[in-house]
Amino acid sequence: MNFGEQLDIYLRSRFTLIVLITPEEERAAELVRELCARTQRTAQSWDTADGFKWLSAPDGNPLIAKDPLTALEKIDQYDSNTSSIFILKDFHDAWKNPQIKRKLRSVCQRLKFTKKSILITTPINDLPQELKDEAVLIEFPLPIAEELEDVLVNLTRTPGVKVNLTPLGQEKLVQAALGLTASQAQRVFARAIVSNGVLDDRDIGLVTEEKKQIIRESEALEFYSVSETPDDVGGLGVLKDWLRMRERAFTHEAREYGLPSPKGIALIGIPGTGKSLTAKMVGGLWRLPLLRLDVGSLFGSLVGESEERARRALRLAETVAPCIVWIDEIEKALAHGGADSGTSTRVFGTILTWMQEKTAPVFVVATANDISSMPPELLRKGRFDEIFFLDLPTLEERREIFSVHLRKRGRLPEDYDVLLLAKSSEGYVGAEIEQAIIDGMYIGFNDNRREFTTQDILASLERQVPLSISQRENVEALRSWLREGRAQSASFQLAEEAADQFVRIQLDLKN
Repeated sequence: MNFGEQLDIYLRSRFTLIVLITPEEERAAELVRELCARTQRTAQSWDTADGFKWLSAPDGNPLIAKDPLTALEKIDQYDSNTSSIFILKDFHDAWKNPQIKRKLRSVCQRLKFTKKSILITTPINDLPQELKDEAVLIEFPLPIAEELEDVLVNLTRTPGVKVNLTPLGQEKLVQAALGLTASQAQRVFARAIVSNGVLDDRDIGLVTEEKKQIIRESEALEFYSVSETPDDVGGLGVLKDWLRMRERAFTHEAREYGLPSPKGIALIGIPGTGKSLTAKMVGGLWRLPLLRLDVGSLFGSLVGESEERARRALRLAETVAPCIVWIDEIEKALAHGGADSGTSTRVFGTILTWMQEKTAPVFVVATANDISSMPPELLRKGRFDEIFFLDLPTLEERREIFSVHLRKRGRLPEDYDVLLLAKSSEGYVGAEIEQAIIDGMYIGFNDNRREFTTQDILASLERQVPLSISQRENVEALRSWLREGRAQSASFQLAEEAADQFVRIQLDLKN
């Protein structure tokens, strides 16, 4: 059901107070105007600057009122046989006044026996408690692809605008603008025209860059440019195969086949094993936008502000879909308790409900280091398709990791004894192996800028104290979680070992 159909049902049901939460005042007014023309209703808008103005076709003189209290009185006294809508703009500033709040409530109660309804447009959801029983809240959706295409077409009809877009290029340009408001999209398209003098396929990148900035301004979401591929991640063969099997999960062919969009994965394990890198790799492998959700930025000082920010960020992610939402160290971000009057608990509940109920093709990648602080409801089936454990890398994985990081720094793995390095780094995680290579490069650089060698890296490894030793108890507790069969290992060899260990545990329990 689109917004027009939803609003029409509310009006026919005699809902007298409708609060529309949106920054897109102009677009909302246009849709109301179209609804009135289609259903033979009248509409007047009001604001403190211009008073009442006809929004629909005029039906006599508009009402006259300059202040909010008089405006409500005029609406209450208005007599017409035609169904009427009164749009009050920025009225959220006025209802902070107790007298106006009481008047609005009384007028809405009397309007139940008339054909009149009040629609308030506001960019924020701060409805007073006294009005919640009188009002219905509607969160105005961002424009869909068809609406953005109309914005683009109308702009290209402007005299003097040069357009050299292929049909595919126009489709990609519109897709790149998904997640923007109509006004933002119009500004981005206009900037693209002014920058190049012509609108063509090259402007897709410009629109994407502008969209990144706008999404960044949403405070809670950050647009990541990803270039990582599976070749940039050493090891994790089981996880890579799982991802490759779902590489085409968001295509039209998958929908026709009847496959549902995958919900997401949880990556749990020892710090430094590549969980964050894997999240970026998914975006590169599937060629989908990667949005990092900064849960800490969701929290605001006003009552209800945090939950509203969470809902707004999640709606934006759904509009950009298909995409990947990355929640890094989710156990810290969603650690909830009673110290903040339940705000973090409500935000946590909002995100959990969305993860369970979302129908948009948004794939969630959640990473975590500390299992003990994670609430059990987060990891239950239905929220994630699979839970992967990233353990200490095996010998072969360490060999791959050394090769990856040597190539990343412009060196050939064949010039180094990678097998010796892998054998000498047992118990080291990927981040520690990368640091050993960097430290080895410093040794060579400070020795008359000679090329660093295998011995330099070995010396760096010897000086390091790996996490598996400095945090032995914590690492062992994490690894025992895998051995108990609570997650799937992301590595081939470890997956087999974990499966054998799980079978042995079950046999011991039976005996």
